[in-house]
Amino acid sequence: MTDTTAPAAPVAFPQSRTCPFHPPAGYEPLRAERPLTRITLFDGREAWLVTGHATARALLADPRLSSNRDHPGFPTPTKRFAGFRNRRTALLGVDDPEHRTQRRMVVGDFTLKRAVELRPRIQQIVDERLDALIAQGPPADLVSAFALPVPSMVICALLGVPYADHDFFETQSRRLLRGPETADVMDARDRLEAYLGELIDRKRLHPGTGLLDDLVRRQPRDGEPDREDLIALALILLVAGHETTANMISLGTFTLLQHPERLAELRADPELVPAAVEELMRMLSIADGLLRIAVEDIEVAGATIRQGDGVVFATSVINRDETVYPEPDTLDWHRSARHHVAFGFGVHQCLGQNLARAELEIALRTLLDRLPGLRLAAPAEEIPFKPGDTIQGMLELPVTW
Repeated sequence: MTDTTAPAAPVAFPQSRTCPFHPPAGYEPLRAERPLTRITLFDGREAWLVTGHATARALLADPRLSSNRDHPGFPTPTKRFAGFRNRRTALLGVDDPEHRTQRRMVVGDFTLKRAVELRPRIQQIVDERLDALIAQGPPADLVSAFALPVPSMVICALLGVPYADHDFFETQSRRLLRGPETADVMDARDRLEAYLGELIDRKRLHPGTGLLDDLVRRQPRDGEPDREDLIALALILLVAGHETTANMISLGTFTLLQHPERLAELRADPELVPAAVEELMRMLSIADGLLRIAVEDIEVAGATIRQGDGVVFATSVINRDETVYPEPDTLDWHRSARHHVAFGFGVHQCLGQNLARAELEIALRTLLDRLPGLRLAAPAEEIPFKPGDTIQGMLELPVTW
């Protein structure tokens, strides 16, 4: 590697946060070394880390960086990831033209127009979950009672997955993303793939109205996905479709409760909610550490990323680039945060971003409206949150009102 900016001792990546809504304290040297530096992964291998906003957007749109996890040099941030990275991963783990083909098959169900159409159903789900929460009475765990079931029910309705099976796929999704061991991850993936395969087979005999049903009906056509491709596509849509949004709801609520002045402002003017959602996504950056590998040499930011080098994007640091976001550690939805990279950028930008925005806006607006006395039911420093080697969020969120 050629490097003109990296510190003498590369920083270890990933690290866990000490505050759930701020990047790890150990990343401070990375902020000083913007826009590009080196890191050390769990196995001692070094990789490039992108920390500057402009450089990140340029590289995420650069076809010389590949998402193909089959490449032997693809960066592996954890032992768990290394154990299954060669398994088929739709959308996230493939390049064009395969990626373009997969995305085209499902993009119609994730457009802004479709998200608008789904808003009444999302509102109904949110209201039902809050009805149950209020009837149960305080205190309650907002993760299990609200933040997780809302996006689970939404993605099940969209895909045509029976919500009655939610305990199974939520449990296996947690194991898939957090392990703790590689064997747990592999077993969880096997179980999810078997479940989705059986579901797809049933839909061939008794088709319904979900996205998976539409894909099954199209299978006999030339160029449409075979059964294994369809399972891989269903897996990524199901897991990503509820895990990410659930974490944003829980961590977003925790963050608002830790910023009472901002929370009061939001309650006084609910029209600020869309801007607040964008700022929360920028500040929280729950999907930290996007992964790529260079398939050609790239000259950027005074350095040369060599063919075969791993490249990691620290979204939590990129989204706090003070040249783009003044006072980046401050929660401020009066700034324009729309150019954040919490959803990535380029051809792999998150397919579900329109749906996620709709869910977050409705969930947070309704939660604050119906529970004006919402507050933590335990000291903030005692509430557990997720480690840095997975999607960021709260393990539980005890609240009262």
